[in-house]
Amino acid sequence: MIGKCVRLAARLTHHGGSAFPGKVIEGIDPGFLARTLSRLPYGVVLVSGTNGKTTTTRMVASMFAQLGLKVFTNPTGSNFTRGVVSALLQQVSIAGHLNADIAVLELDEAYAVHFVKQVRPRYALLLNVMRDQLDRFGEIDNTARLLGHVAAATDGTVVLNREDPRIAKLAELVPDGTKVQYFGLSDDLRSFFPTDDDMHAADMRDTNDADTTAAESVAPADSATATAVSAVSAAPSATATDGSAAAATPTPISTNPLPADVTLTAVGDHTAEFLIDGTVRSTGVKLEGVYNLYNAAAALAVVRAAMIDATAMESSKLAKPAARRRIERFANAGTDDLINAVAQVTPAFGRGESIDVNGTRVELLLVKNPMGFRMSLKSFDPAGHDTMIVINDQYADGRDMSWLWDVDFTGLRGTGVRMVSGVRAWDMALRLEYDQVPVGKVEQDIDTAVDAFVKANPGTPKRIYCTYTSMLKVRAHLGHLTKVSDAGVGR
Repeated sequence: MIGKCVRLAARLTHHGGSAFPGKVIEGIDPGFLARTLSRLPYGVVLVSGTNGKTTTTRMVASMFAQLGLKVFTNPTGSNFTRGVVSALLQQVSIAGHLNADIAVLELDEAYAVHFVKQVRPRYALLLNVMRDQLDRFGEIDNTARLLGHVAAATDGTVVLNREDPRIAKLAELVPDGTKVQYFGLSDDLRSFFPTDDDMHAADMRDTNDADTTAAESVAPADSATATAVSAVSAAPSATATDGSAAAATPTPISTNPLPADVTLTAVGDHTAEFLIDGTVRSTGVKLEGVYNLYNAAAALAVVRAAMIDATAMESSKLAKPAARRRIERFANAGTDDLINAVAQVTPAFGRGESIDVNGTRVELLLVKNPMGFRMSLKSFDPAGHDTMIVINDQYADGRDMSWLWDVDFTGLRGTGVRMVSGVRAWDMALRLEYDQVPVGKVEQDIDTAVDAFVKANPGTPKRIYCTYTSMLKVRAHLGHLTKVSDAGVGR
């Protein structure tokens, strides 16, 4: 009751943030988190990694729900333990009961270590490690070490990114009795989803080859997507007996010796193909950005792991008939149901979310590190859009903004950036100047900048790249201009 009152007061007064009620309850009742989540019949799915946590968590939770389970999740992206506690306060009854079958939780890499000391996840989905918030995590080997604690604490199945060597190596830390599964890429897609090592190796090659750098600098920003689309049309396929596309090429889909439970084999404009149980399945997707299709492969892999376990679970032990029916429905779902579920997932708030402001489409794209920013720029063609970049350096963003110099902005030369805002607006403008990207205006006050940006060129689609706290600020201000869905973070 105290937690619910604190949460209501924080939302009414616009103070404290989405995690504040959780901080209060952690002080009053340190056992609340473990006690509440331990009662779930299917336990906890923990999702962590540098890039894609919020969107992948949304995918997994949405797929579980569409396949019949009642799901608890932390949808706001507040991924510290206190953020999870705050989300629980919204869902539990006054008696502390959580009406759910399974929890799907996004955890920050560092706070995941604190979480698993309290709650052992049944499933862990570990996505990737990239250079991110060096002031908090240090170099990526330390980030991998943090995620190793999660792998070592999981008691059901650990799902790992086969293509990220630091993540794949965490299989060595998985305890006896815990299963290990992988999601992966076909060989011809590896260049579209580089690891941190790949990115820095490419930077070194570009530094040593000025001609290569010049050629790449004038490539269209959506070249990765265009090439990927051509890969879809060129990939040989046949039709399986169930009408889905089936693999029909003698060329191995991957030379990686680790077997992947789900492999992303082709990507296109809102389409993807996945290899599952020897059959390639094609589907449309509502998600924005080619990078989210690899996140979809990760989500499919962890949901499949839970489905396999469901067939062995004795639902008769569940007290409530409704819970038994949900578990049985989930256990009887097939691969077609899985694919249909992933096709229905919509973008998480601020991650490709599209908001209509007086007839103008405004798209929010969260960028928090070099790889995330690079992939966003490659996935979205700036032509025909006005672009805005908003950079803050609050704790949740990372204080060290030197990572902006690892991002290639040359794809924006043709269109320029109409508005730059945020606490570090002038740093961002300087960075763009070095890449010869024209900047229309610099306005540090985010509310003022958003007003000017959205009202200019009515009808022209807008795209706003922003760090985490600036995304919350932009989204909140858009809420004063138009209807914006409540993501649980207030306005």
